[in-house]
Amino acid sequence: MGRYVARRLLQMIPVFIGTTLLIFLMVYSLPGDPVRALWGDRPADPQAMARLRHEYWFDRPVLAQYWHYLSNVVTGNFGTSFVTGRKVIDVMAETFPVTIRLALIAFAVEIVVGLSLGLLAGLNRGRVWDKLVLVITLLLISIPIFVLGFIFQTIFADQLGWVTPTVQDSNDISQLILPGAVLGSLSFAYIARLSRTSLAENLRADYIRTAIAKGLPRRRVVGIHLMRNSLIPVVTFLGTDLGALMGGAIVTEGIFNVHGIGNTLYRSINQSDNATVVGIVTILVIVYLLSSLLVDLLYAALDPRIRYA
Repeated sequence: MGRYVARRLLQMIPVFIGTTLLIFLMVYSLPGDPVRALWGDRPADPQAMARLRHEYWFDRPVLAQYWHYLSNVVTGNFGTSFVTGRKVIDVMAETFPVTIRLALIAFAVEIVVGLSLGLLAGLNRGRVWDKLVLVITLLLISIPIFVLGFIFQTIFADQLGWVTPTVQDSNDISQLILPGAVLGSLSFAYIARLSRTSLAENLRADYIRTAIAKGLPRRRVVGIHLMRNSLIPVVTFLGTDLGALMGGAIVTEGIFNVHGIGNTLYRSINQSDNATVVGIVTILVIVYLLSSLLVDLLYAALDPRIRYA
């Protein structure tokens, strides 16, 4: 297992470099001059513009800019925003904890609700509960996330008055529950359908029939034998979805006025603040890579038949 972990860590290096290079090239090839944009409609000072371009490496070839950026990232320096003049790492330190809390709430919702619905439908395949779960999850998958956000605001804020329509304090975790539920709603629908299919297939497997024939209690057959094998595809989805939740928070945070990383990323794109955009996306890439590594390691725990060379 130790050799496998070391090999997977080494494999992450070229993936990280390739992904960040692609993002860097895409962001810095966008049309428009971000330095000129700082002056807006006012006449720009050519000397000040030249000084800023040199200071932020805009007058170098793009590959030289990328190498400069990457060498700084290794030391924990994600650059400085030329729009606000603040260190990008400081901006992320303020906003990432908010998005992490929001993503964890969404993650908890999709695990608890998604697995519960999947278990209910999988064990009652073809019955009323199964069809009801399929209809609910199909509705959730069909509704765009921003529409679902407005529906939740109308029901729980305007009609019932349980919460405020938008978040007033992003550091108050109780105010993040509603946007967290919206953010996790699409994923828990996928989790419910995925776990339902996996459970229904494994119910017909020989090892389950053998366990039942041996007279094992139903709780043990379902909780140990059935769930353990049925969770493998679900864990794969959950691992990759954690990164997707943080990236997908850009829409939910905009709807509920959450001052997290998604809001900051949206504002930075509008302001052509390339340093902040690339810094945030770089962190999201790292989250994706680490969550993928965690998923691979969980395989061995869930299924002892899986062995790594």
